[in-house]
Amino acid sequence: MEKMDTICGANCEKCHFAERCHGCAATGGRPFGGTCVAAGYIKLGGREKYAAFKQGLLDEINALLRENGIPEAEALYELAGSFVNLAYPMPSGESVKLLDDKKVYLGTQIELADLDECCGVVADMGFILVCRYGENGANPELIAYKKR
Repeated sequence: MEKMDTICGANCEKCHFAERCHGCAATGGRPFGGTCVAAGYIKLGGREKYAAFKQGLLDEINALLRENGIPEAEALYELAGSFVNLAYPMPSGESVKLLDDKKVYLGTQIELADLDECCGVVADMGFILVCRYGENGANPELIAYKKR
């Protein structure tokens, strides 16, 4: 794989989606066709402002996690929407995906070893989503969705 130029400084060589990615710098911050929270923020305010935004978002996420009895997240990572877009069961019986596969979000996974589950967090400038799921995203449950 040839080295791709990035806006945020991510190492694309370690990404599992590199073959489907069209490159961040080459696409103006739209590597999968949708917006990228990192590229969008960096284009607006630079890398230092993005780092400050990311830390503030992490603090906000950790407050939400504490409210729901979930251990705090240590860091946030840029994640392809197609990787984190789970289908959540609704009261009507249908399952609904709430994210856009083409976007890049910030998020993390927190392992809940005592429950054999994970907690996932996905966010961007407009929302924070917290969910719980089993191995490989099985049986996802929406815990919180907060507009920002």
